[in-house]
Amino acid sequence: MLGEHMKIAIVGAGIGGLALATLAQKAGHAVCLWERFDQPRPVGSGLVIQPVGLAVLDHLGVGDQTRALGAPIVRMQGHLPKGRSVLDVAYRPHQPGLALHRSALFEVLWQAAQAAGVPVRTSTAIHSATLEGGQRVLRDAQGQALAAVDLVVDASGAGSRLSRLHARPLGYGAIWGTVRWPRESALPFNELRQRYQGASHMVGVLPVGRLPGEPDPRAALFWSVPASALDGWAQSDVAAWQADALALWPELHPFITQITDTAQMTPARYAHGTLRRPFEPGLVFIGDAAHRASPQLGQGANMALLDALALFTALQQHSLQDALPRYAAMRRWHVRSYQAMSAIFTPMYQSGSRVLPLLRDHVLAPCAQLPGIKQMLTALVSGDMLPPLGGGLRLANAPRPTGLPPRDCPGATHRPNPE
Repeated sequence: MLGEHMKIAIVGAGIGGLALATLAQKAGHAVCLWERFDQPRPVGSGLVIQPVGLAVLDHLGVGDQTRALGAPIVRMQGHLPKGRSVLDVAYRPHQPGLALHRSALFEVLWQAAQAAGVPVRTSTAIHSATLEGGQRVLRDAQGQALAAVDLVVDASGAGSRLSRLHARPLGYGAIWGTVRWPRESALPFNELRQRYQGASHMVGVLPVGRLPGEPDPRAALFWSVPASALDGWAQSDVAAWQADALALWPELHPFITQITDTAQMTPARYAHGTLRRPFEPGLVFIGDAAHRASPQLGQGANMALLDALALFTALQQHSLQDALPRYAAMRRWHVRSYQAMSAIFTPMYQSGSRVLPLLRDHVLAPCAQLPGIKQMLTALVSGDMLPPLGGGLRLANAPRPTGLPPRDCPGATHRPNPE
């Protein structure tokens, strides 16, 4: 029934899972967050929270804490080796993006979940969630029943064991690392900068603010790599890689010389795909378990946050039976439009094509500065090219948790600090 409190199991303590757990726990649902790692932790380096994602964080009450750790981003720029600009997208003056390290965002969301009283079961990998007697039963690798709940939310990312999404692997990935922002660098601390040679070589620097507990600013450094070469990165010659990167962009010297071992750069693979129907009875998918794309448009974390808020909104306004298709409808066109744009733009920046970079440099780049198109690209990177929660609901009008007493789940290994 509408308004009834439910038993909700959220699988995966990532960005979307933590956000939804906090919202649902505060609203009085019996939430349990299941995590396969011994200690929940983030995976990855830098990311950009776009204005729509920041609106969700404000909705959660953690926007100010997040901004205190991140670096405001006012522009995205990409250049060719001789300095010609072929990418120049500015944010709205009053709505910058926010770049930060994934661990900083995780820490803010983790603390919010703990403060809300979200119980967490760690060291437990969920292998199935079968429908039995009108409830979903979580089971481990041995088939042992762990819990019976009204709703399972799969927020376990690209490694999900529950999602039926078969994403298409992309031909290029990247290696990512975090370095100190060098004081001697002339690069601006409020812009994402990239440099390209065709579409087969790309290097970029993203200011990411501060890591939790550290005073010095940091940068995320990334280098495009064919997917077939990612497995061999650990055996690569760091000096040879540095020479290639500096030949493309000499101004990277104070950044890239901080990398002395391949272990400082983490390989990342990308894939593209979307679940046409991101729910089943008593089971729903959010974030990378529902849709995956290249990070070229910088929307991954924002999509997870928007999914979490849309699902919470649907659960607050509808019965469970109606809430899941409502959630899918709220997110359908926003997700599909960004998936389509990612599929179009990514090969222009990461591929083996010789034609697409020419189209990028000589057609897309000049057109991007035309009135109308320039504003459209700003809306694209800001995340609001289409209404992110569907046409009938604005972020500012989404329901907020009511602050009802939190509930527990059996065997929780992490409890909030009573203070």
